Amino acid sequence: MNYFEQTDIDIRKQKKTTVLTKRKKKILHIGGSLNQTTMLHRISQFLPEYDHYFTAYYSNGIELIPLKLGLLETTCLSGAFRRLTEDYIRNKNLQMDYAGKKNDYNLVLTASDLIVPKNIRKKKIILVQEGMTDPQTLIYHLVKFFHLKRYLASTATTGQSDAYVAFCVASEGYKDFFIRSGCKAEKIKVTGIPNYDNCKQFINNDFPYKDYVLVCTSDARETWKIDRRKKFILDSVKIANGRQMIFKIHPNEKFKRAIREVNKYAPGALVFTEGDTNHMVANCSTLIVKYSTMAYVGLILGKEVYSRFEIDELRKLLPIQNEGVSAKNIADVCRTYLE
Repeated sequence: MNYFEQTDIDIRKQKKTTVLTKRKKKILHIGGSLNQTTMLHRISQFLPEYDHYFTAYYSNGIELIPLKLGLLETTCLSGAFRRLTEDYIRNKNLQMDYAGKKNDYNLVLTASDLIVPKNIRKKKIILVQEGMTDPQTLIYHLVKFFHLKRYLASTATTGQSDAYVAFCVASEGYKDFFIRSGCKAEKIKVTGIPNYDNCKQFINNDFPYKDYVLVCTSDARETWKIDRRKKFILDSVKIANGRQMIFKIHPNEKFKRAIREVNKYAPGALVFTEGDTNHMVANCSTLIVKYSTMAYVGLILGKEVYSRFEIDELRKLLPIQNEGVSAKNIADVCRTYLE
């Protein structure tokens, strides 16, 4: 075989490899909060045979108007949520495609269906439950009755777009809950959810404090909900009854205001705006939250938990503990729709 014949063979092999690469099916992952983005990243690691792209949460509908006016800085569409998500994508060297404009995707994974962008509505969508959903208040029922934008009721309307081919949820309890809320039973898959399926791993940590009362605040005010912060802090002080208190401020809150309020109504309490909240829960003796998935971590780890939800109801919804295989379970669901 001469040089030119060998070169011709090499070129044909290269072309064949290029064609195979181009034919690799593509998946778009729509992040939102950092928790959502890390969940989707873990799922992608169990689908190595596909081409993965990541984007921050986005809209190509009417929400663009207030977004351009800077009115949505405290939502997943902008501000800290988008910045943290895009920093994560870059730091992990993941392929970024904001708003899914670069490719024609074979599958879309998202942890929220409060907004279903126009460019994915005809795609196969897999919805992944992020965690606890907001309570079904009067606003939730008004949104359903008048067919208003689902995000007006926040995460209470999770799963109710019916735009997905499968909805991967945390437990059998949540499957029943979403069915009662109007989701189609045949679309719900009980897979467990990443980040909350192996809570015992949080026990071994380097957080220096032990046996305290942990209070996790919320970003209710930043997302236009009612938050009686003074009462919440004072009620927490009563529960603590003289024990050491630690406040973990929600990352979407206005830190200076939140810290000022804690110092005023709970003098002597420690305040953290950063750090792994799971580790803080693992080391506490008592956990106080409003509507936070951290309540599940506390209950699973045997902590005394106070929440606005009934504790017995929360126990029925607890995410299944499968030693961290939920991401693989969800990847298997994705694979069935891709193949």
